[in-house]
Amino acid sequence: MSTDTAFPDERLNMLFLCTHPAIDPSIRTPLMLQTVLGMDASRIASAFVVKPSTMGQRLTRAKAKIRTERLTFAMPDAEELPYRLDAVLEAIYAVYGSGWDDLTGVDPRRKGLVHEAIYLGKLLTNYLPDEPEVQGLLALMLHCEARREARVDASGSYIPLSEQDTTRWSTLMIMEAEHCLRMASQSKRIGRFQLLAAIQSVHAQRARTGFIEWKEIALLYEGLARLSPTIGVLVGRAAAVAEGYGKERGFTLLESLPRDKIVSYQPYWALTAHLHMQLGRREEARSAYSRAIGLCEDPSIRQFLYQQASQI
Repeated sequence: MSTDTAFPDERLNMLFLCTHPAIDPSIRTPLMLQTVLGMDASRIASAFVVKPSTMGQRLTRAKAKIRTERLTFAMPDAEELPYRLDAVLEAIYAVYGSGWDDLTGVDPRRKGLVHEAIYLGKLLTNYLPDEPEVQGLLALMLHCEARREARVDASGSYIPLSEQDTTRWSTLMIMEAEHCLRMASQSKRIGRFQLLAAIQSVHAQRARTGFIEWKEIALLYEGLARLSPTIGVLVGRAAAVAEGYGKERGFTLLESLPRDKIVSYQPYWALTAHLHMQLGRREEARSAYSRAIGLCEDPSIRQFLYQQASQI
């Protein structure tokens, strides 16, 4: 291992070791999540919107390749680190997302994941402060984490972002997130995590202005969709366009998404149900809510969807 690029934290070292060039890029992040960060295949599959059996097979093949070819792992040189950074950032983000999805904090499999992800993100910013996507990822996690206490009410019921009490948001975390975004902007190299963080930054401005600049969010999603057109990004863009430019326009974007990508993607069906309801399509809204509820794992969000459906 090259001492000039080794990190004091062994987990960071192991994450970078999993970016070995011989490992298929598409499996590097899942491999990190399982072997380094201890997530099971079903949770990893959920993060990547694939079947658990499919993810399990991919991980098994990757491990078999490592054993069969007796791959020798070594830390990348300092010059090579930026080229192997993306997969590490994806792994940290997936860990954060898995912990974030556990609204009530009762799932023992996800306990501590949020703090672990933010800890690793801060470590990376200490050692790679000039990498804008490192700063962008930390900004994204801090902006989201700043709103944790406002996501549920006293009874544990889910509260959508646009309806949250901004006085319950952490001002200190928001300030830290904004500092990270300013640091990232100095590089003049835009990336996925910076755009995601910028979207959350616009939401955070509601604490000061009292309203949400949906058109600004829609513009950021447009850039993000060109850079990283994942199903989550495309659904988010449709939601922002619906709020900023009209429900029909947002619904048209939803309808254009590939059927095979949305069949089991719960946020798609929740947004579809919401837009159908807003457009007065009662039967379509009921059907979409039923689909969204069936795909929902979190009990507080499921109850929220039940309540929405009952208003039709």
